[in-house]
Amino acid sequence: MSAPSVLDHRDAIVAALEAVDLTVGTGGAPDPLPATGMYAVVYMSPGRSVSESLADQRTSFDGLFQVTAVGPREEQCLWVADKVRSALHGGVTVAGRSAWRPEEIGGPPVIRDDDVTPPVFFAPIQYMIRSLA
Repeated sequence: MSAPSVLDHRDAIVAALEAVDLTVGTGGAPDPLPATGMYAVVYMSPGRSVSESLADQRTSFDGLFQVTAVGPREEQCLWVADKVRSALHGGVTVAGRSAWRPEEIGGPPVIRDDDVTPPVFFAPIQYMIRSLA
């Protein structure tokens, strides 16, 4: 058995978000930005492979990831956050693996970013994902 791939997990998360018609960037804003100014950004940790048994076969995967909801107004940012929650609530499909539904850990309140013109609102939401081979 091979070690779990973090990119397979990230791609499954992105696919789930795109399936609910969100524009998604990985590690930064999508390029080009959507005309609506509303999008999500996935930031994936490298995660860790975990022993599935005393045999020390490290084929299980635990990983943290963050989806940042972005919108030109607070309401639009929260709308994106609702779409993110809806997309991930149904779970994700990671090729060749059995994945738990992502566990929402939470994040800070909506934040206004005045360092960009025009200003945008964003809300980082953290999740945990787990899977088995």
